Amino acid sequence: MSLAPPAAPLVRLRVPTDEDALAWHRVFDDPEVMEFHGGRAAELSVYEELTARQRRHDAEHGLCLWTLLDDTGQVLGFTGAQPWPHPSFGPVGEIEIGWRLARPAWGRGYATAAARTTLERARARGVSEVVAMVNARNERSIAVARRLGMRQAETYTTPVSQQEAYCFRLEL
Repeated sequence: MSLAPPAAPLVRLRVPTDEDALAWHRVFDDPEVMEFHGGRAAELSVYEELTARQRRHDAEHGLCLWTLLDDTGQVLGFTGAQPWPHPSFGPVGEIEIGWRLARPAWGRGYATAAARTTLERARARGVSEVVAMVNARNERSIAVARRLGMRQAETYTTPVSQQEAYCFRLEL
């Protein structure tokens, strides 16, 4: 008797609201979640600026880091696509997909399901290739990139933390 793979969880993505800045700050206030992003949650003002920037990206590109919600409407984090935000290193000029989820949402298929929705939206906007920058030690995110069919391409050293990061690529 073979078991069918578990069904992908139902996810909803929405353009971040002003209130989502507080929700992101709350769900990312976890050292495990932030292990590869500086070790701790940023100040609320950083998330306020980030959600505002994502609203601009959505208006200009039809893509952004969307707020990820479960089927009950609870904020789980974000998943989406945006222009690579660093002008001095990495895949400059590329569209990056990414995800960051609250710890209780890990291992339940949310990141992969939401990233697949992101890929569909990017393809519909005419994006021909996306990248995902992943810390070389972040095995969970590397696994998500591989489940999406992405291939590891370049390796970069991040300028601030001097950490190694893999650039994964996927043609759409």
